[in-house]
Amino acid sequence: MKLFAILTLMFFSVNARSQALSRLLTNDRLGRKDSVANWSIHFQITGVYQYHPAFHAAYSGINSLNNASEGAMSITSTIFLGRKLWKGAAIYFNPELAGGSGLSRTEGVAGFPNGEIYRVGNPSPTPFIARGYFQQNIALGHTSYSFNSSDQNQLTGKIPDSRITISIGRFCLADFFDDNAYAHDARTQFLNWALMASGSWDFPADTRGYTGGIVIELIKPLWAIRLSAVQVPSQANGLQMDWHLNKVNSEILEYERKWKIKNHPGAIKATGFITFSKAPYYKDAIAAIQSGDTTSANLFKAVISGKTEWSNYGGIKYGFCINAEQEIINGLGVFIKGNWNDGHSSTWAFTEIDNSAQIGLNMKGNWWKRPTDNFGIAGVINGISAEHKQYLELGGNGFIIGDGALRYGSEIIMETYYRAQLASFLALSFDYQFIANPAYNKDRGPVNVLGLRLHVEI
Repeated sequence: MKLFAILTLMFFSVNARSQALSRLLTNDRLGRKDSVANWSIHFQITGVYQYHPAFHAAYSGINSLNNASEGAMSITSTIFLGRKLWKGAAIYFNPELAGGSGLSRTEGVAGFPNGEIYRVGNPSPTPFIARGYFQQNIALGHTSYSFNSSDQNQLTGKIPDSRITISIGRFCLADFFDDNAYAHDARTQFLNWALMASGSWDFPADTRGYTGGIVIELIKPLWAIRLSAVQVPSQANGLQMDWHLNKVNSEILEYERKWKIKNHPGAIKATGFITFSKAPYYKDAIAAIQSGDTTSANLFKAVISGKTEWSNYGGIKYGFCINAEQEIINGLGVFIKGNWNDGHSSTWAFTEIDNSAQIGLNMKGNWWKRPTDNFGIAGVINGISAEHKQYLELGGNGFIIGDGALRYGSEIIMETYYRAQLASFLALSFDYQFIANPAYNKDRGPVNVLGLRLHVEI
């Protein structure tokens, strides 16, 4: 009953606003030549409730998933505003409100089951600025043009098919990189962290998932190259970004190639990244623990206190992601991902995964006469480096996992969901996740996570 009351309140709290914005956007779609065409205004609200029953655990630590039954709820709400400035230029501004909590304080599983909760820094509903950036499109040569309708952070109008796009400001890197048609958006697709993004990419962001910097894209009809330079947090999983840009920063380079096989679209993306931060190295933490320094068992508290000689600038993490998708027949598509990082320095912004592989499929509901519905199923295998493993075996803790001991095994996750489109602006999803060896520990689990997601979007 409590969940029903929360979801009902969510719906009616946006009903009046939804009607007003829908009228405005209807004018935009009709192409009326007035000031409306210079604006893009959209709205979303997403609530996720998850529950897991009790499961076996030989022992638990400070970062362990609670082995007793528990439930948790998260809510995010965003307004997407866009304004045309001049030819090819626009600004985008996204105020957001987020609240709630993940299962066990969002700890105990590297591939955490709720992709919405990584954006939540405070269990109480908290307003903040998610995005605020300037974007300029520069047409190249005698290019053709495509028409874009109004969408989230997208204006109505023609856009050059061959162009350079420059984005400067505050944004989420996942808006530009590592995209996948079937597994990228936790509000409408798979919920698990390792499926909405490449888990080994410790992509720089604050607790809520946003950073500041610049993205430059060279976009052609069948391929694209993207390059970015952005900020990283001053503390692990922190809200404050570090402004010592000569010491801490992150660079990402991606190549995308598109094609069609018998008129069915496909694509592959290869992404490389390197991040410089305050992240300490596992070998230093291991040496400190073995010498009797018990404070080093909590690697991030040691960094924040500055009491250890290895808590200064100088952490480096690098790696790559391969991400491919292919529609097989109309309404049925598959995807596969593989990603890796060096695993020498600790995780700093996203989650504690050093290598990962994912495979899955998506089926549209037109197969059963519900064309706007979606069914998805995917499998994930997550792993960590030898140094990361040794650190956890010695009782070390990261900011997400650490059971006080470890009998290592790959973290294996299976997720399936069904999204029912109840109205043009309203979708209800049912989600199930099976997690074996949570936090890479054979002594705990398996865990069954049941989920319910309500998503309003106009």
